[in-house]
Amino acid sequence: MDVKTLAVVGAGQMGAGIAQVAAQSGLSVVLLDVNPDLVQKALAGIRAQLDRAVGKGKLKPEEAQAAVARIKGASSAQDASHADFAVEAVTENETVKKKVFQDLSRALRQDAILATNTSSIPITRIAASVERPERVIGMHFMNPVPVMQLVEIIRGAQTSDGTYAATRALAEKMGKTTVLSKDMPGFIVNRILIPMLNEACFALQEGLASAEDIDTAMKLGTNVPMGPLTLADFIGLDTCLSIAEVLHEGLGDDKYRPAPLLRQYVDAGWLGRKAKRGFYSY
Repeated sequence: MDVKTLAVVGAGQMGAGIAQVAAQSGLSVVLLDVNPDLVQKALAGIRAQLDRAVGKGKLKPEEAQAAVARIKGASSAQDASHADFAVEAVTENETVKKKVFQDLSRALRQDAILATNTSSIPITRIAASVERPERVIGMHFMNPVPVMQLVEIIRGAQTSDGTYAATRALAEKMGKTTVLSKDMPGFIVNRILIPMLNEACFALQEGLASAEDIDTAMKLGTNVPMGPLTLADFIGLDTCLSIAEVLHEGLGDDKYRPAPLLRQYVDAGWLGRKAKRGFYSY
């Protein structure tokens, strides 16, 4: 399948990033969200990102203008009925995602591919909620999408070879490197990353060291660009907790149990950067 039009559902940070990269790669994009204000905010953010790239000499003005012109905002799946491929990037809630997929399945043509940007929810369960589940696949972009090179592709039990091939080709067209994961809790990246972040929470909770010293130790001791607690704040502590819960429930091993301190911070509304407070204040 030669994808020419991409529907992106969800105009948050991830959806906007996916839309931007797709438009820069030459695709026509329909950016959907039930909240029209979020769509307008996302479009303004994309324009600002592209303008900054022009200012730094990384992009020609005409390239930025062309990318912006390729993105259209919308509020209903019907507005993207002509799309060849859809990527869902809404909140990490299985019920919400299944509803989005059912809407897309009805609105888009029968051979359109439906991908989810979920970071942990089983692809097989999402696929089972629609007709022709063989066209459903996981396409997990990393945050921030315009910067991060990786896309995890996850095949559900029903995913066809053709769906996988088209998804891989689309990711590569968008300039991404792909890895293929089985449909297991956390996939590859979060299966390894979230337990590390969670262990940093346990270390802080137990008074092993301050948040600053834990992060400094990991940055300078393992050569990662940011410490685990800073990264957790960047991802969102609610998202980290949600993925930890999926790992704990799906794998049934106590080593994946979420740290009580992480749960307490989420209960307090200290969700990280987006809430101006997490392990650090912003």
